[in-house]
Formats: sequence, structure tokens, C-alpha cells
Amino acid sequence: MNVRNTLARGLAAFILCLPIVGPQWAHAQEAREDYQVLKDIPYAQVDGQVLLVDLYLPRDTPDPPLLVWVHGGAWSRGSKSSVGPLGLASAGFAIASVDFRLSGEAPFPAQIHDIKAAIRFLRAEAKTYGYDPERIAIGGNSSGGHLAAFVGVTNGHAALEGEVGDHLDQSSSVQAIVDYYGPTNLASILPQSTPHGLSVRQPALDLLLGGQPDAIPEVAEMASVVTHVDATDPPLLIFHGDQDPQVPINQSHELHGAYKELGLTVHFEVVHGAAHGGPAFHDAERNELTRRFLDEALGH
Repeated sequence: MNVRNTLARGLAAFILCLPIVGPQWAHAQEAREDYQVLKDIPYAQVDGQVLLVDLYLPRDTPDPPLLVWVHGGAWSRGSKSSVGPLGLASAGFAIASVDFRLSGEAPFPAQIHDIKAAIRFLRAEAKTYGYDPERIAIGGNSSGGHLAAFVGVTNGHAALEGEVGDHLDQSSSVQAIVDYYGPTNLASILPQSTPHGLSVRQPALDLLLGGQPDAIPEVAEMASVVTHVDATDPPLLIFHGDQDPQVPINQSHELHGAYKELGLTVHFEVVHGAAHGGPAFHDAERNELTRRFLDEALGH
């Protein structure tokens, strides 16, 4: 072994031994005109993996509300570097984009445990970073939309809190949900899917659930957003393209219907002509709709 390899391994071992202390972490920073970016803030460690969050903090906005963003990628790929509604950071919202264990690393509900741990961390460190811990929303796209909506409708669900992170005394509740074309009922998504959708969803569900929904219906039901909707759930905004070949629009109709049945606050925005993602979901019109929804839900 040469000297370079020895030093590299020694440095790696040293880094793994460092304590996770979010506010003192030497996180990378970026200067923007409208907001500041703090990258790679550790919020928890689980199974030897350090879980990180990036913060986008608006300038000249004291105690802004916070949007926790959950990236997509069929539960098995993607990262916190992919943030859809960044325009909100210029409109006075703080954004926290979180990484979590992917389905190839750990099956459901590990992703939920991680995201709830991130919210607890973010609430505990609100004074450090300067946003309002009482006004927290969650949003995500595609599989991230599923995870975001799931976290949002399981406020206070003790069995889904997990024990990840160092802030178990904090609440993981959120006060609003923005779901961009996320799956909501894993028991019905495959029968609704196109052949292309099946080619994506079947292997994705194998990794997430440990099998196909019809083989393990109790797990598919537990992992479905619609299963957990009740009268206490926060306001919900849904976006879905009517030409989506990957996640059937009926998935959003199901969640919309579950909310309407209970008389909960919900708005379903069908993006006509849109497929699975794309700039139409974050154009000026939809960004303004999202801003108004969050302003009303969070009292911005």
C-alpha cells in the first residue's frame, strides 16, 4: 500500500468518526442574489450512513416558512441536488432539500423514518438557521411526491416515526403538503399503468416493498398515502399531468377524492398536455399557485 492510499484511508476513517453536530458542521456555502445556500448539513446517521440536507435561505426575510423538499427517482435513485420549486426561495420561503436512504439501501418505511428525522432536526435547529419552526410544509415530485404526501398525512403516527436522529423530542408534523404527480395507492397503481409505466413501477415496487403489491397486499396498503388520510390532515395541493405515462393521473384523483370525502382543504391542478415532470410544473403560473397555497396554509 502506498503512502497516498494510507493517508486517504486514514482520512476517511477520521471523517466517519466525527460527531454529527449540525450547526458546527463546516458546510459548503453559495451566495445568490435572493437567497443563500448551505449544503451538506448532516441531520442524522443511520446504519453507518450520514444523512444530509441542503438549505436555501431567502435574504431579507425574517423567520420565513420552510418547505421540506423530497426528490424523486423511483425511490431508488436521485439526490437532494434536484429541487423543483426553487423559485419559492426568491419569494421568501426557506427550502430544505433532504437526502434519505434509497430503496436499494433499505426498504419502506426507512425513507419515511429518515424524512421525519430530518423534519425533527430542522425544527430543533430553526433558531440556528433562521426560519419559523411552526410553519413547515413538505413537497416532492414523483416518488418524492409519494413520500412527501405520506409524511404529511401521518402527522403524529407513532408507529411510523422511527428512531432515526437525535431529536426524538421534536415533532415531525407539517402544516401543508404539495404533491407533484406522486403515487398514492400502491395497491391500484399497476392495474392503472401503461406498459411503459409497468416497466418502471414493477422493479421499483420490488425494491421499495420487497415484492409486488398483489403478493404482499398488507405492505402495499401500509405504504399507500390514501390508507392514512383522516380528518386531521393538513391542506394539500396536487399537480399532475394528464398525459403522464409513468404515474397514472388516477393516482392523484384517488388522493383528491379521499380528501374531498372528508371535507379537507385540497386543490387538484391538472396540467393539461404535461407528461411526467417538465418545466410546465414550475412555470410562473404554477409557482404563483404554489406560493398562494402555501401563504394561505402557513399564514405567510
